[in-house]
Amino acid sequence: MANIDQSAATGTRIFKYIDALAQISESPENLTRVSFSAEHKRANSLVAQWMTAAGMSVRTDSIGNIIGRYEGESDGPALMIGSHLDTVRNGGRYDGMLGVVLPLVCIELLHEKKQRLPYPVEIVGFCDEEGVRFPSTLLGSRAIAGTIDEAVLQDRDASGITIAEALKGFGCDPTALATARRKAEELLGFVEVHIEQGPVLEREDLPVGLVTAISGASRYRVKVTGSAGHAGTVPMGLRQDALVAASECIVDIEHICTNMAHVVGTVGMITALPGAGNVIPGDVEFSLDLRSSQDTYRDNAEARIFASLAEISKRRQVTIQHERTYQAASTSCDSWLSDQLGSAISSSGYRLHSLPSGAGHDAMALAKLTPVAMLFVRCKNGLSHHPDESITQEDAAAAATVIMNLLTRFDTNV
Repeated sequence: MANIDQSAATGTRIFKYIDALAQISESPENLTRVSFSAEHKRANSLVAQWMTAAGMSVRTDSIGNIIGRYEGESDGPALMIGSHLDTVRNGGRYDGMLGVVLPLVCIELLHEKKQRLPYPVEIVGFCDEEGVRFPSTLLGSRAIAGTIDEAVLQDRDASGITIAEALKGFGCDPTALATARRKAEELLGFVEVHIEQGPVLEREDLPVGLVTAISGASRYRVKVTGSAGHAGTVPMGLRQDALVAASECIVDIEHICTNMAHVVGTVGMITALPGAGNVIPGDVEFSLDLRSSQDTYRDNAEARIFASLAEISKRRQVTIQHERTYQAASTSCDSWLSDQLGSAISSSGYRLHSLPSGAGHDAMALAKLTPVAMLFVRCKNGLSHHPDESITQEDAAAAATVIMNLLTRFDTNV
């Protein structure tokens, strides 16, 4: 096992940094830190101070990622570790931030012992993973991977400010966006540490788990058009009630996804018009979010769902239309890198448990550039994107032990 203090000192150090970052918010009542804001700049600055103190050279790239590099015994490709520093609105303090602070503390411990690794390590605090301010997501990681379309710079926030304008205000040059791109030969791989955002590790009574894949997602806007009418004068058998039809659609979506392996489906928003208590709803719109760790499973679920919606449309004499608003393919974690991370879990004294991620992460974008692996950390009740998001110092220290074992035993040979 790597020589790292698990007695609470490491967990305390990690929590001290996370608590400091959690104070940087646009509102004192809740944690909200959106990309390219004054709060984002303060968070980058604070992380840069910690990186510098830990013996790293620090820079901010053209998209606003903060990057610290800890040189190795020899120059060569680096192992990149990191996560994001932006948050959802009224979010939790561990989502994203843990994945930046925890490896930073590991490097800090190495630096205090004047220990260098055979290879360089880069810690990255990505910008705009959450996609809260602008309609696009994973901006920082996609820029590094070289998959970002520069047209995205014209996307606007709710105030009409473009990403290009926000970057200028942040001190970055949007015309130099391409300089953020890294070459595959510069990196050994990418590792992301993240809270699980689910209940599996808590159920398994484990502090950490190995991620096998990041689920792909499809999102749809579904519109049901019936016929509005007076609640008292239209007989039940003659109605074309859009809301009742939509309700049947939603129940069928739940039934289909419940009875298919490795698929989850969610209807999170619904709007019924005209929205009066004494009027039969004539128009309904609802969202559909489908996810799976394998694209074929998700495709099969989509086919079954839309066949069911077509049958409901015909039987209830309403029109049902769907429009895809987002799609991302599933991402498998790299076997070579994951095997080393799994070995680090086992050598740290923890039972190895593998599980997929149902949420998206920066690792999805980095997989287009370099091998990726992910370490999940247990979170209370699987709660995330919420002020009550919680992990323990003991679990944070356990994850730090795993990462330290990975770093000190890492085999650079593919």
